[in-house]
Amino acid sequence: MAGEGSVFRRCGCTDPVTGRQYGRRCPRLAAGGRHGSWYVRLELPAGMDGRRRRIRRGGYASRKAALEVLARLRAPCPADTGARILTVGDWLAYWLVSRSAVAPSTVRGYTAHVRLYLGPYLGEVLLAELSVAQVQAMFAAIIRQHHALGTPVSAATLTRIRATLRAALNAAIRRGLLTENSAAKAELPRARRPRAVVWTPYRIEQWRRTGERPAVAVWTATQTAQFLRSIEEHRLYAAYHLIALRGLRRGEAAGLRWCDIDLDGKTAVISQQLQQYDGRLAICPPKTAHSTRVIALDHTTIAALRAHRDRQCAEAAAYGPGYRASGFVFTNLNGDPMAPDRLTRTFRRLTAEAGLPPVRLHDLRHGAATLALAAGVDLRVVQEMLGHSSIVLTADTYTSVLPAVAHIAAEKVAALIIQAGCLVPGTRRRRRRQGTRVRRHVRAEGKQATTARRSRAHPARQLGRPSRRHRHRKRAR
Repeated sequence: MAGEGSVFRRCGCTDPVTGRQYGRRCPRLAAGGRHGSWYVRLELPAGMDGRRRRIRRGGYASRKAALEVLARLRAPCPADTGARILTVGDWLAYWLVSRSAVAPSTVRGYTAHVRLYLGPYLGEVLLAELSVAQVQAMFAAIIRQHHALGTPVSAATLTRIRATLRAALNAAIRRGLLTENSAAKAELPRARRPRAVVWTPYRIEQWRRTGERPAVAVWTATQTAQFLRSIEEHRLYAAYHLIALRGLRRGEAAGLRWCDIDLDGKTAVISQQLQQYDGRLAICPPKTAHSTRVIALDHTTIAALRAHRDRQCAEAAAYGPGYRASGFVFTNLNGDPMAPDRLTRTFRRLTAEAGLPPVRLHDLRHGAATLALAAGVDLRVVQEMLGHSSIVLTADTYTSVLPAVAHIAAEKVAALIIQAGCLVPGTRRRRRRQGTRVRRHVRAEGKQATTARRSRAHPARQLGRPSRRHRHRKRAR
């Protein structure tokens, strides 16, 4: 009967005539003894695709050991899972549809990991029998597969896949289906956070000659100004100006509404973001709780936003009655909100037309933080501007030092060392040059009688005889 299972004994002996294994029909099994080994067979309910599924385990030394395994496999699950025997694939499918308090982008990433990696490699494994060795073998197979296809998988991707599996297994532990998380013990290559690299003249020359470009790169202040000057007449100039100077994410810029901006008070409230899923735009909360913030706007950004509002009103009048007043700051020509992907594609094209080295749209956010720190803005202020929950994240990710700032820092360190070397140890008095002391010493030896160095102490405290000048004063008295 399906779900109950059975145990049986079989061996690997072969029929000398047919060459096939006897299996359960071996004559030596009927004679008794310890010949052969015990196996477990269990019928599972049909899968989500309607196909029949069976579980077969073997190699047990005794009937008792096989029955213990069968009892563990037949252990009922909680009622909310249908009291079925779950495979990893069953649990992952249930876990995905039961997630509700997760951002849509996170659910999309979970679904992709389950479809591409976790399901094909671990889907048929029983959830109760999932081991660290099986998880480790899955990651080894993923690395080999990508290497064979010529598309090496990064350590960051492997880490995200493990995070998905670990989250699913933690949910199974909370349901009482597991006692330990096998994904947490799997070893992976260490993922390193890429550091932003500044486009210096030598690096630009290397890029033009070989096509080599850093994973994360930022423009200098001059390059950023050159880009903004080249797109002054573009209808999305204000969007890129805002991202380059205030460090908004592309979803935050796309989701910005006119009601969130106070042009007179020179502030903007980041309270939502716009994301795209399956070709549809969705309004979502900011990435984290700290991403909801109020940012200050400088006078150049205010001027750019005022000009953009005037341009938008002119576009609405030119479009006619079909124009949709969505209330968003950056829209299409018909008034609909603009997809973040379109901001990215337009930025890539404008960068190429300006003749600048390539950077991603998100790298403008890196550059905004870098330029703010180069301008002397406090790190805590930069953290609030970017909406980071930790100042450590701001310091580790967005503080690439510009060459000019690095040179100033190097000169300051050198000046400090030089100044420390010219002071008398333990005092604030400058040490005299060694050459000057030698010349004075030679001059004193030539004129010992007349130009000998006199003590500045009181005559009563001098160790030697008082000078002739003081002796004459004493006689005059």
